[in-house]
Formats: sequence, C-alpha cells, structure tokens
Amino acid sequence: MSPEGLPYRPCAGFMLVNREGLVFVGQRIDPSAHGFWQMPQGGIDKGEDIQDAALRELHEEIGVAAHLVEVIAPASRPLLYDLPPELLGKVWKGKYRGQEQFWFLGRFLGTDADIDLEAHDPPEFNAWKWVAPDQLPELIVPFKREVYETLVEEFRDLI
Repeated sequence: MSPEGLPYRPCAGFMLVNREGLVFVGQRIDPSAHGFWQMPQGGIDKGEDIQDAALRELHEEIGVAAHLVEVIAPASRPLLYDLPPELLGKVWKGKYRGQEQFWFLGRFLGTDADIDLEAHDPPEFNAWKWVAPDQLPELIVPFKREVYETLVEEFRDLI
C-alpha cells in the first residue's frame, strides 16, 4: 500500500513548561531518533479522551502525575506529520503514514525530583533538560520540525 493510502496514527502530546517558562524535552533512546530531543507524546487509545491520553503519556514517559500539571490550553487544531520514506513500513507495524498530533500546553507544578525517566518500561528517554521554547525546532527530528515550529508560535504568548 502507498503511504497516501495509510491513515495517520492519533497521538497526544504535552508542551510542559516550568515556572521559568522553559520547556521539558527528553532525549530519545530508540535508534531511529537517537540523539534528538522531544516533548512527551504518544498514541491515543481507542475511546480515550485526548487530554487524558496526553496526561497519561506524561505519567508513563516521565513519571509526572496529572495533579502536578495545570493544563493551560489545547492547540487550536491537530498537527500532522508524515514519516520519512526510510521509516515507512517499519514503525507502528507499517500501519500508519505519520501522526495526527493533538497537543496541550501545561504548567509543571512539581519539582525536578518529580521527573522519573524510569517510570516507563522500557524507558523512552535517556536524558532530559529544560530548554527555551525557541530551541525546540532545532532539537527534534527534522520530519517533526514543522509541528514544533507551529506549537512554539501558537503557545508563545501563553508560556
């Protein structure tokens, strides 16, 4: 099947900002994205509320429970990206051409000690840091760069 005939995988993610207005990013472990940094995100289960999925992903990937997050706003629309040709047919069992991502902006109410990269087995990230929002597009894998540029623009005044 051609990529055009494949659906997009539904995905929820969080731009988690701390009290200083910096954004959480984790360094990916998996080989296809090793060395790149991204915000927590992952698939939406069938029938799952989108915001609940985003909060679940935060908890699974970085150990941050929902009570440690003040949800500020959802993105105004879902954002799409296509996988590059070398990953098509290899990730997500070849069932998707890319992702339809639903993003949220949230304020982190906890401390750095509340972040636990070992919360997920196996872990998604091997390191993490807080970065300025404008740095996000240069840290992500190139095929997701446009999504991050859009999010930075949209959430800039709310951070």
